[in-house]
Amino acid sequence: MRNIHERVLDAPAEIVGGMLDRIGSDEDVLWPSPAWPPMRFDRPLAVGADGGHDDIRYVVSAYDPGRRVEFQFHPVTGLDGFHALELEPLGEDRCVLRHVLAARLRGRMLILVPLAVRWLHDAVLEDLLDNAERAVTGAVARPYHYSPWVRLLRRLSAPRARAAPMPAGATLVGAALDRIDYSDAYSIVVGASISADARTWADALFHGVTGMPRLSETEHEVLLGADEWHLRYRVGVLVDAAFDRVTVTVATVVQLSSRAGRIYFAVVRRFHPAVVRLLLRRASLRLVADRPANRLPGPPRRVILDRGQ
Repeated sequence: MRNIHERVLDAPAEIVGGMLDRIGSDEDVLWPSPAWPPMRFDRPLAVGADGGHDDIRYVVSAYDPGRRVEFQFHPVTGLDGFHALELEPLGEDRCVLRHVLAARLRGRMLILVPLAVRWLHDAVLEDLLDNAERAVTGAVARPYHYSPWVRLLRRLSAPRARAAPMPAGATLVGAALDRIDYSDAYSIVVGASISADARTWADALFHGVTGMPRLSETEHEVLLGADEWHLRYRVGVLVDAAFDRVTVTVATVVQLSSRAGRIYFAVVRRFHPAVVRLLLRRASLRLVADRPANRLPGPPRRVILDRGQ
């Protein structure tokens, strides 16, 4: 498999080279996260730096600052080969930013590449080139747009919420009620480039939802809820940020105050897990930058070569 994406940029190679040197760092302006899982390494960009994006793992195998960085795929990825970002000057004020992938497919990649990976790879690289053009010119003349197949793949691969234990750090929601008659927790794991601010997640989760006043908050937890005549409920939104991911948990506790409350909640609890999962998934999609999917198609201005497998 050989796949090439490139873009002519109206900027000196020295400027674009500076952006290339920051790829995978906190100052990275090229890699299209949070729309895609971030590129992360275990150390600053240099030969030997180990990392990748999502399940695609690789190590920096060659690095010419300001000109080229090459990544060798890990064997577990199912790709024998490399991918590289390289810069070619075109005079004093123009250059070509190019991405080259050359690899032999093994195992599951023999099926996954033609079915899904190739399409997602193309979309990631075109978003990266759009970022590069935007960074040096302030705009993108003919932005890339996702195909219906890529949009479907992205939706199918979006993170999903799962049942989880009550987090040990749930100090607000854990102490919010005198008695707990019902409790549950659901978590979703997203990329490290997504917001790790609990208030941002609370706003995204309950955007447009009435009857969910915010009661208190800490650095990593927001407590919402209300006291009704038949029951009291509290909802904690907790965020735990790690090196390569952010875990968001919605924890719910309920105190029933009357027979009517028990009857009411016996019905509500049947739908409650599905509703919380839906809210978490919807919030994650809202917080992921999805701007490229809304772009209008334009005439092609890039080169894509895909020469078999």
